[in-house]
Amino acid sequence: MTRTVLESKSKTVTIGFDEPFCVIGERINPTGRKKLAAELELDDFSTVERDAIEQVACGASVLDINSGAVFTNRMASDPRYADNNFVEPPLMRELCARVQALVDVPLCIDSSVPAALKAGLEACVGRPLVNSVTGEEERLETVLPLIAKYNVPVVAISNDDTGISDDPEVRFAVAKKIVQRAADFGIKPCDIVVDPLVMPIGAKATAGRQVFELVAKLRDELGVNTTCGASNISFGLPGRHGINAAFLPMAIGAGMTSAIMNPVRPAEMEAVRAANLLMNHDDNGADWIRFARILEAMKEGATLAEASAAAGASTRGGRSGRRRARV
Repeated sequence: MTRTVLESKSKTVTIGFDEPFCVIGERINPTGRKKLAAELELDDFSTVERDAIEQVACGASVLDINSGAVFTNRMASDPRYADNNFVEPPLMRELCARVQALVDVPLCIDSSVPAALKAGLEACVGRPLVNSVTGEEERLETVLPLIAKYNVPVVAISNDDTGISDDPEVRFAVAKKIVQRAADFGIKPCDIVVDPLVMPIGAKATAGRQVFELVAKLRDELGVNTTCGASNISFGLPGRHGINAAFLPMAIGAGMTSAIMNPVRPAEMEAVRAANLLMNHDDNGADWIRFARILEAMKEGATLAEASAAAGASTRGGRSGRRRARV
């Protein structure tokens, strides 16, 4: 069975078909979060630090770190800040350092700027996931050497120089091309985590069914792990958390092994925990029973993070050393 191994200073997270679903926390991302971007422009990392702690408390076993901030005010006085190649590398380095100082989970280094990916790889302790490479020729020739040099896994997004195809067969062909090109650099399929590109169900009624079929094909024919931006499925629709909570177990049943998602949302996390139980990825139902107690505590007014942290404190043992993290 394919296993993609990520590491922090003392934890190992394994993404695999016979493993609990890997929740990659999405919140440390200034894209679309104007308040966070404004704070980062002022060198204020308080929200980043709070989000890191809260996401891990809620069950994220990996944290996505995105450095795509736009510094509007600095740009007005210094034109260099209009260039992502100038802004993102030092910001990525600082984000990784601050998050690693607070929580001990592997990171997912997320940027479209190769220099920022390199800065994150230099700043990270352990074995992070890199997000991402595409099937675009320039991206393949720039990112894959970095992946080979640092011996880390990478998210492979199923689009190429022609853009994002509506045809899942074309997206599969792009994923296959990336796996084959990665092999030329000595990168094994177990270190490729394919993002099949989840399309909004509100724009394309067959988007859900298509992604389930594509995930199964990626599992059966390429033997690769998969991930996605889970909330994309509900974009533009009301009641998004309900849609997301239905989508996740269906994707897991089709073979999806991880997702970049918001772990602070109880409905989505309950769906993931239940799916782990139903897929026999939860030994003796221990995680589900623990989560059920967390949900009970939430009825008394605790947030998911507060109830989860309290449950963790009550069950924490004295074991030390590297251990495998459970979702």
